[in-house]
Amino acid sequence: MDMPRAVVIGSGIGGLTAAVALHRSGWRVTVLERATSLEPVGAGIGLAPNAQRALDVIGLGDEIRSLAAWQGEGGMRAPSGRWLSRTDATAAARRFGGPLVLVHRSLLIARIAARLPASAVRTGCPARLIDPGTPGGAPAVVGTPDGTIEADLVVGADGIHSAVRTALFPDAPGPSYAGFTAWRAVVPAPGRPFAPHETWGRGALWGTQPLKDGRVYAYAAAVSPAGARAGDERSELLRRFGDWHDPVPQIIAATAPQEILRNDVYRMDRPLPAFHRGRTVLVGDSAHAMAPTLGQGGNQAIEDGIVLAHHVTSGRDPGAGLAAYTAVRLPRTAAVVRKSDRVSRLMRLRSAPAVAARDLLMSTVSRLGPGLLLRTFDGIADWRPPGGTYAAGTTTQAPGTRR
Repeated sequence: MDMPRAVVIGSGIGGLTAAVALHRSGWRVTVLERATSLEPVGAGIGLAPNAQRALDVIGLGDEIRSLAAWQGEGGMRAPSGRWLSRTDATAAARRFGGPLVLVHRSLLIARIAARLPASAVRTGCPARLIDPGTPGGAPAVVGTPDGTIEADLVVGADGIHSAVRTALFPDAPGPSYAGFTAWRAVVPAPGRPFAPHETWGRGALWGTQPLKDGRVYAYAAAVSPAGARAGDERSELLRRFGDWHDPVPQIIAATAPQEILRNDVYRMDRPLPAFHRGRTVLVGDSAHAMAPTLGQGGNQAIEDGIVLAHHVTSGRDPGAGLAAYTAVRLPRTAAVVRKSDRVSRLMRLRSAPAVAARDLLMSTVSRLGPGLLLRTFDGIADWRPPGGTYAAGTTTQAPGTRR
């Protein structure tokens, strides 16, 4: 009971990763989750090599790598089915030191949470930050329905519309609408084999990716006014994507309407002044929500949790460690947010000449050098955690450096 206490508000991927990393570093951790269970709202998530190396630090990296399903070729296509660019799993793994692994979010949440003591997670427990605390002075204070909790460290992991962020930085700009909406579903695999692909049309995209369990993670995005909804989202997907190449129509037809998740996309296009104040710190979407066009939102949240635990040493005042965390994570995540926005602007092109020019550029780059498009992820997927040991290599480097 003499261990320093950390309270994590929110049990998403970033919050749970931070909780496990802090627990392994000697903190007594309590996770407070508003929902009544850890069953996450979501479908699939792609874990790039940077996140896998981060998970190595908490002993989960190889377990995740074993779930890789993508083998052989894949790439980007036009709605007609024409390939705009091709790559393969081996080339990506060779460049970045590991495969891209697609998993269901519920599986990832369960694997991370299993590394915490059962008593560490309190569900059905909404929490609010009452006082962020003072480094070297007063503890942080969190309010719950059962009373207040004093903590040496509070981790705000409560998502895009974070109340913890608002409490820390009430005058900072919040997330803004990215201009498009997204659909996600996990569905049975179509009868015929297919190459994993992401297909780009006019102001819209579709992705079809295999999971290890034989199902398919399907996702889509399209330019749309904020808040727009259809009475039947499967019919809406058929309207938008039903005449695209195989297996897109078959996958939509095989999807139960109640299994389709639709969310407008918001991102923090204006960085916060810091990721911490007092004894309280932000991780994941609370700190740096980003467009999903690079697939890095969850990956960056995992990085956050590992880097945070590295800098806030158990038994010491967290002030210097939180400042170091902000100094490392804020510029890196701001760069990923900007890069995700640039890619989303390409996806949102709708005029025929602009789309034709975009597709021609992708095809030309792919023909000139099949690996050139992979360079989009240079400086992102090749990240390595600070001070940790991991299975994907033997040389530890500072965050943001290449092998």
